[in-house]
Amino acid sequence: MNTATKLSGFALGLAVVFGAAYGVGQVADPVAPAAESRHDTTGHDGASHDDTGSKRAGQQLPGGLLVSDRGYTLAPVTAPANEFAFRITGPDGRAVTAFDEAHDKRMHLIVTRRDLSGFRHVHPEMAPDGTWRVASPLGEPGTWRAFADFTPSGAQPLTLGVDVPVPGPFTPQPLPAPATSSTVDGYTVTIDGALQPGHTAKLTLTVNRDGAAVTDLQPYLGAYGHLVALRQGDLAYLHVHPDGEPGDGRTASGPQVTFFAEVPSAGTYRLFLDFQHQGTVRTAAFTLTAGDAAGAAGPAAPAAPATPTPSESAGHGEPGHGHN
Repeated sequence: MNTATKLSGFALGLAVVFGAAYGVGQVADPVAPAAESRHDTTGHDGASHDDTGSKRAGQQLPGGLLVSDRGYTLAPVTAPANEFAFRITGPDGRAVTAFDEAHDKRMHLIVTRRDLSGFRHVHPEMAPDGTWRVASPLGEPGTWRAFADFTPSGAQPLTLGVDVPVPGPFTPQPLPAPATSSTVDGYTVTIDGALQPGHTAKLTLTVNRDGAAVTDLQPYLGAYGHLVALRQGDLAYLHVHPDGEPGDGRTASGPQVTFFAEVPSAGTYRLFLDFQHQGTVRTAAFTLTAGDAAGAAGPAAPAAPATPTPSESAGHGEPGHGHN
């Protein structure tokens, strides 16, 4: 299935920036030739920047575009219908079994439907043979994008992505209108700040519950909040983390969580904030625009057909769990 994946980026914290990669990648799950694979980060801390917080190189490719990059490949494997399974193969073609821990986990798996509905962030467990398994996070029919966010031991962080068709009648959901407030389970989260193409912007997210400030957020994966940003139409990916961390002597446990973000061009972005309170992780979702978003992000990803073709439906041992 052809799915547009023209990319842009979103950056955080220590000004990790996708770079000027907009327009790269016209089909789902391309494989990057080694000579063309330039990025050394997938949006985690560590990119160089100047005193103003702007990027220097401007040559990094965003995470999530490629199914294979720098010799590493995201390889789905057959699994029961209620399970999602995959391996990461290395430059030698064998399954990788050594991963560095990042934010308390060796693997972060994020999935969302191509219309940016149904976001989920889960953490598979790895078997000795290098197979990662998790209860299937996929939901309603449609084409989903699965992002594996990981760091092979001795290598740079990577995010690889693959499309996963789920069969059945599919009605794309319209993207919610831009708003600076989101509600979930009695919590209201607001964003103060605006995305500015080409410049670092401070985004402060404030968590309230039933009108009262939440001042006892709990650490989740080593932070008071995690933000995944995806661009409408191409699903350029970044998993970002807040300024400061629990126990550093300066970061309060709410109600505010601060991020520093840079987008390289105008467009519409969907942001998903994970936060934990009273033992439960919740996700607040936002739509934000940067600059003149009209027409800036290119064409939206085409709608998935009501029923995938046989080649798209193969895999996982059940129809509709295949991969392009």
